[in-house]
Formats: sequence, structure tokens, C-alpha cells
Amino acid sequence: MNNRHGPFESLYTHGFARVAVCTPQVRIASPASNAERTLQLAEDAANEHAVLAVFPELGLSGYSIEDLVQQDTVLDAVEDAVGRILVASRSLPTLLVIGAPVRSEQRLFNCALVIYGGELLGVVPKTYLPNYREFYEKRQYASAGQALNDTIRIAGHVAPFGNQLLFAARNVPDFVLHVEICEDLWVPISPSSYAALGGATVLANLSASDITVGKAAYRRLLCTSHSAKCIAGHLYAAAGYGESTTDLAWDGHALICENGECLAESQRFRSAGGFITADLDLERVRQERGRTTSFSDCVGLHRERLIQLRRIEFDLALPTVPVSLKRNIPRFPYVSCDEANLDERCGEVYQIQVQGLVRRMEATGIKKLVIGVSGGLDSTHALIVAAKAVDALHLPRSNVLGYTLPGLGTSAGTRDSAHRLMQALEVGAGEIDIGASVLQTLVDIGHPYGRGEKVYDVTFENVQAGVRASYLFRLANLHGGLVVGTSDLSELALGYTTYGVGDQMAHYAVNASVPKTLIRYLVRWARTRVDLGAAATAVLGDILNTVSSPELVPREAGAGPQTAEAIVGPYELQDFNLYYLSRFGFRPSKVAFLAARAWSIRDRGAWPEGMPFDQRREFDLLAVEHWLRVFITRFFETSQFKRSALPNGPKVGSGGSLSPRGDWRAPSDATAEVWLDELSANVPLA
Repeated sequence: MNNRHGPFESLYTHGFARVAVCTPQVRIASPASNAERTLQLAEDAANEHAVLAVFPELGLSGYSIEDLVQQDTVLDAVEDAVGRILVASRSLPTLLVIGAPVRSEQRLFNCALVIYGGELLGVVPKTYLPNYREFYEKRQYASAGQALNDTIRIAGHVAPFGNQLLFAARNVPDFVLHVEICEDLWVPISPSSYAALGGATVLANLSASDITVGKAAYRRLLCTSHSAKCIAGHLYAAAGYGESTTDLAWDGHALICENGECLAESQRFRSAGGFITADLDLERVRQERGRTTSFSDCVGLHRERLIQLRRIEFDLALPTVPVSLKRNIPRFPYVSCDEANLDERCGEVYQIQVQGLVRRMEATGIKKLVIGVSGGLDSTHALIVAAKAVDALHLPRSNVLGYTLPGLGTSAGTRDSAHRLMQALEVGAGEIDIGASVLQTLVDIGHPYGRGEKVYDVTFENVQAGVRASYLFRLANLHGGLVVGTSDLSELALGYTTYGVGDQMAHYAVNASVPKTLIRYLVRWARTRVDLGAAATAVLGDILNTVSSPELVPREAGAGPQTAEAIVGPYELQDFNLYYLSRFGFRPSKVAFLAARAWSIRDRGAWPEGMPFDQRREFDLLAVEHWLRVFITRFFETSQFKRSALPNGPKVGSGGSLSPRGDWRAPSDATAEVWLDELSANVPLA
């Protein structure tokens, strides 16, 4: 189902939902004033176009009220406050989740009240009552498991009652809310775990949680890991300023997480109320669950419990005006913007590639590697991996047989870089000029270039790639070695490889799941983190500063180098498209929305360290749509047959690979029509 609700520029059109976590300043045993402060923050959240606002545990009475909560005067005031909020909520387009003590069945329950549009949609009692250390909740409250009724009356409203309630928006199928309270999250199996299996995509936890040293970090870990395990959005609201400090202190910690990532976190120890917002990607949650088959296995194993969940449906009043996405969308999804994290990941990628190649050499008993070295980034990275692989096997570097294979478009600069690199790494270094072989092939097949005409077409380019590969495979035969492939994930996605005996083929493809945008950082990392020697450090610097080019077409006088991007598009943009289309299956219009958001904002702080200035490009929606159309056609329609015959190679990242034996299994004869039509219908270019 295409769940579109508004203009292209709005986050709600593309499966996002803005949510808020509020921490009002409370007054103990003053429900009326607490209700006013709650409503003020609710209005603030609504003004930010949030469709959900979650408040702390027992926020209407104060959590630290102790035995005063058993006073009828206080409980009457709480019920009056609930009535006040219900009336005020009629004019609010935001779903409210508020904590309050509630009388039912001659007992008292610690509850979350779910309120929307003047209606009490449901009341959720706390399941697990802590009664250890500073907590004595069983003194005042009964557990949800002890409730006898499945409905409750509060402030003249009758509503569903229980910890098995799911609040589902009819007009936003991916928005399904489950609510639990504080300790419910801290136990081995939370009520929200079952709710997530039952379809809840947004999990809210109303907490009080006093603060002690180190507890904030533990909360953060707990919330992020719970959102990852449940593949869900998770909202956490802790009590803040105004709670009694008789024996405890409170920090007002608020967190919004999604699938293992913390999207927003409050400033703690505020003396006034406040709130945080974040934009949850509910479509991404749904897509992740659909791809994680073990999630479905859990659903089946717990089916008897899940069918007891009660679904309460309502209609969300979504904003009709464009609501700009505030969520950070990295331009480089395969490259971390955090320098320390990037450093760690680059090291891990190298280890994966080196180990894969080492294991292949051990399994085959082959002790030599053959690799074509062009002086470009892809072959440079693969050559370093090859050198480290023979090091790991305690073999001489001379067992890596590197060859430059200059053709009709090879420049003196890259040829020189290739030789300097092989010399610096102390690998075997050879050169075979393929010009004569290429020309003879062109003559033999009757190509115009063989008759002296300057025709630089696909055949002209592929003959060179094919001749190079043919030499490498025959050299491998001659020396008893393995051909190490250098082609990367981006080229495979776009089909910018020569099929068969070309750069598409190798005995082992170490770069097969490494995208073009990551290769640069891997080479930069190796230059500073791997002990390769001063000479290698110098040549790697030159290679990093060289414009990427396939160098298959002779450069005319005064002309710049040939660039693949003129044909297939900017690699940074196409890697972005690859990530969101293959990893999450998003609609092209959503990918365009995300790309336009990521690539049109001039924010130098969001660029990974070391990105050359000439690559700090920006793309408007027109350019995004154009190159996305190119990607869709090449990826879905014209290139799959090449990927169906990929050689072995290690998967390095969660962004996936395109191996037909791994992450991507697709027919070679599909059409891209449905993706192109969706893009045309939903991306406004006028």
C-alpha cells in the first residue's frame, strides 16, 4: 500500500512520524498544576507537528508522592486533572501518553493513559512493580497481572484496560503504539517485546527512574538495545525536576531510539520542563522486520500469547502543510562521519578482506596472487590487501605478482603511480603493454578504430578490459596463482564492468562488497594506520589526489581525463541510491526525498574527514531524480546478469553485498518499469 498523505516535501509523505518525549516540572500532590504543565508541553509538541507525546510515570501526581497517593483527596484531584486533559485534547492533533495513579477494583494501579482528540483510547497498568533497594511500589500499587477487568472508567470515560493494548492508526498502517511503564523495560522479557512481535512499531516507556552515578549510560544502552532487539522505535521519559529529594535525585532523562540508534536525547538536570523530538522512520522498521526472518520465527513461537493483544484503532490528524525532516541523513551511508568510528570500521574491513583472501589461499594451496595495478584507488586498495594476505601467511611479498597493463588511454601519471606503489610494497612488478593486442583485436573484429577511425565506443572500451583480464588469467595459469579482482560494489551495482573475461571476473574478488565511496577512506586509513613504509605513504597520497578515471579512451590535447561518472552518475549519489534501494527496498520517491535532503544542505560538518573539496558536491532535486532514474534502469533492468555470475568475495558491511549467494538474489530479466513509474508519479520537478 502506498501510504501518501501530503506534499512531497513533508516527512509524513514518506513514512516518517515525528514523536516527542516530554519532561514537565512537577509539583508533588498537585494534579491540577501538573495537568497545566503537561498540556503546555503537549501544545509545544503539537506546534512542532509531533503526532505523539509521551510523559513520565505518575506525572499527574508525582512519582515520589509515596503514601500520599493513597489519599482520596489526591486521587480525586488526579481524576479531575484527567478530565481537564481530555477536554483540552480535543483541539490537539497529538496522541498523548500520560502517567497517573488510577483506582479500579478497590485497588490502585500505576497507569499510562492514552488520550487523543478528547477520547480516552486506553489505560495501561504497570506490570512489574519493583520492591527492592529504594523502590517499594507493591506497598501502594497492584500489578497489571492482578487486574480482573479489561475495561476501566475514569473521569466519565470507559476505556480498554490492560498491558496488551496496541494503539494503531488506521490512516498510517506502520504506526502502532505500545505503552509500558518503567520496570517493565528492565525485566528479562518486557511486555513491549511481545507487543513488537504483535506489530507494535513504536514502544513507549513512561519512567520515573531516579538518578545515580552511571545510571544514565545504562538507560541509554538499555533503550538502544531494546529498540534494536525489537526492531522498533523506542521512547523513554524519566521524571525530572520537582520530584521529592528526600532520599533521591532526578535528572529528567528523555531518549528517542530507533533500531539500535539514539536519535535524540535530552539535556539532563534541567530545572524547567522541556521536550525532545525525533522523526521515526516507520517504513524502515517495517522493511527491517520483513527481512529479518528470525523475527517472524519469534512471532510463530509466541503466537498463543500474541493473539491476546488487543488492537485499538483510531485516525491520526496528520499535518497538511509540509513538515521538513529534521533527522540527519548521512550523505555517505557506507562511511561513518565519526572519525574514531570510521577508523575502527576501516580496520575491520581490511581484516575481513585479508582474512577472506588468506583462507582462499590456504584452501586451494595456492601461494601466489596475480593482480592488475592501474594506479587508481580500487586496485591500490586490493593490492594492499593482497600484500597483507601474504604477510599473514609468512610468504614473501614477491609472491604478489603485480602488473601494469597500459592501454590506449592510460596516462603517464597513473602508470607511474602503479610502478611506484608496487616498488614501495616490495611486490612483484611487471608490465605488459596491451596496445598492440587491443589494436589487433579491433582489426580482427572489424571495429572502425582498426581502420584508423577515432571511434571510442563501448566495444573499444571493453576490448581493453577483456584483453587485460585475459592476460591476468593466463599469467595466473603460468605462475600457479589466483587472480585478485579489483572491481567494487558501486561498479557492480551500475553494471559498469566488462562481463565474462573482463573486470567483472576474478578468482577472488576482495572489493566485491566495498562501495566506491568507502574505497577512498580505506586507502587513506592504510596510509596512516598500516605500516607500509615512507615510500608507500608518499605514493598513496598522490593516488588519493588523482581524479578517478577508467582511462579507456585516449585523452585528446587539452582535454580532461575520461570519467565514468559522466555515464553512470556521481558515485556518492549512486552509492546513496544503492544503499536505500537494495538495503531497505524504499520507494524511489522516498529515496529521492532523502537524497535531496542529504545533498542540498551546505553543512561542512557533515562531510567525512578527508573528503577532497572537489568532491564536496551538492545536488538539487532535478539532478537527484535524473541520476536515480539512471541507477534504477541500470540496477534493476540491465545489469543483473553480470551480478548473477560474480566470483567469490567477502561481505564486509551491513549495507550488504550483491552476491547471488548472499544478500541480493534477483532475476536477470526484470523490468525497471514499476520503479520508474513510481518515481515519475511522485517526484515533482516543476
